[in-house]
Amino acid sequence: MKRILVPTDFSEHAEDALKVAAQIAKKNNSEIIVLHMLELPSQMNDAVLGGASIPETMLFMKKANEMLDEISSRPYLDEIPVTEIVKMDKPIHGISQVSKDYDVDLIIMGSHGSSGIEELLIGSNTEKVVRNSEIPVLVIKKDIANFDASNIVFASDFSDEAKKPFEKLLNFTKFFGSKIHLVTICTPNSFKPTHVAEKAMTDFITEFNLANYSTHIYNDTNIEKGIINFSNSINADIIGMCTHGRTGFAHFFNGSISEGLVNHAVKPVITFKI
Repeated sequence: MKRILVPTDFSEHAEDALKVAAQIAKKNNSEIIVLHMLELPSQMNDAVLGGASIPETMLFMKKANEMLDEISSRPYLDEIPVTEIVKMDKPIHGISQVSKDYDVDLIIMGSHGSSGIEELLIGSNTEKVVRNSEIPVLVIKKDIANFDASNIVFASDFSDEAKKPFEKLLNFTKFFGSKIHLVTICTPNSFKPTHVAEKAMTDFITEFNLANYSTHIYNDTNIEKGIINFSNSINADIIGMCTHGRTGFAHFFNGSISEGLVNHAVKPVITFKI
């Protein structure tokens, strides 16, 4: 794991993510890229193009760079290579571009979550990155003094399309020596007989050289609650999920379990795009 990208809006939640990134970087000799997206109001963008608001733009850039300098001097980042970037773009576009340009291995983001009408109509930048990123995204919801990844839950239907994301999860777990808890969530609307669920998991794992793992079937009222409740029951450190990256009407009507977990789970969530 050579490079970890941590987008920041200078909030407490973003710093929680940066602290986790520092812990992972120290264990793996990784570089951290701290990115601030400067999304100017549209009227200011027009003015910038017209050459009328260059002083204002430079002021925003200068202030953002000063704040990144301050963040990079935090004691918990001592002895970690840190690259600071301020980029003018929409968050999702900028984060995606920087990830490609710097060959990033992992994105770590903080999130306070959202609910109700805010979740339905707006969604957080973190949720949008989870939906679109080709790179694994680790979402941190609170300050974690001692980040651990010893026990990771991987919830799935264990279909063929989950195999590539699972390979990415295995690459992640190699850095931590994690035990993987594979779980199928059965609900009234997506019920599977035990023998069917067990066979799906058994067939799935035969293609992988797994040593430290367990399989589980967990019943609950819906999939999201089942994943959260199962993760709590085994005291998991991280929840791992695939995401389809649905957009537009497909996302509106189908929703996304991964994005729901990003909003509602207290535990860290790591997502891998199918």
